Amino acid sequence: MRLRWRIAQFFEKYWWRRYLGKKDKQSYLEWKRTYWRHFLETCKLTVPDHSTVLDAGCGPAGIFISLAGQQVDALDPLLDFYEKTLPHFSRHDYPGVRFIARPLEHFQPGKQYDCVFCLNAINHVSRLDTAIDRLAALTKTGGTLTVSIDAHNFSFLKRLFRLVPADILHPHQHDLEEYSRFMTERSFELTRQVLVKKGLIFNYYVLSGTKKPSTGN
Repeated sequence: MRLRWRIAQFFEKYWWRRYLGKKDKQSYLEWKRTYWRHFLETCKLTVPDHSTVLDAGCGPAGIFISLAGQQVDALDPLLDFYEKTLPHFSRHDYPGVRFIARPLEHFQPGKQYDCVFCLNAINHVSRLDTAIDRLAALTKTGGTLTVSIDAHNFSFLKRLFRLVPADILHPHQHDLEEYSRFMTERSFELTRQVLVKKGLIFNYYVLSGTKKPSTGN
């Protein structure tokens, strides 16, 4: 899986260069801010002012670009690549955001967050169980974790894609039930399950949950 993740990271860089290569920076960022506002409205998600927020796997224009009244940390192992290669991203454009160029699995800031987002990112990580454990640990009790994922519609294709890297950017292949269970097994009560876009092989879902108090002694 480690090799598959390294291959996925290589093609992730290639994809971003091609995708943003001919896009005007300001037009793209204006469109992306509108996208994130619509995303929050569609999913009926609120991010209170002054709350602490983690945008895990933020990419060059994650939800952090639309959050102004919160304390935001944006995490992505490719941040240095984005800044060196893509004119669409510069840390200096977001003075209120703290950027961390580190894999989610290794991120231990010594604090928890009111709102944790991991959007279009959880199936990009190297070690899935470790990454989801980190998301859970980084969310305060009573806080919210929101993930968006491409979930397989057919078990046969899910198994096939696990054997053959047909979906080269995503080392991990799961269905909606499995992604939901990843959250509920880590003390989250699912409060949102939104089908954002239907597809033939994958449906695009947003899952959001509230972290319940620990029942341990």
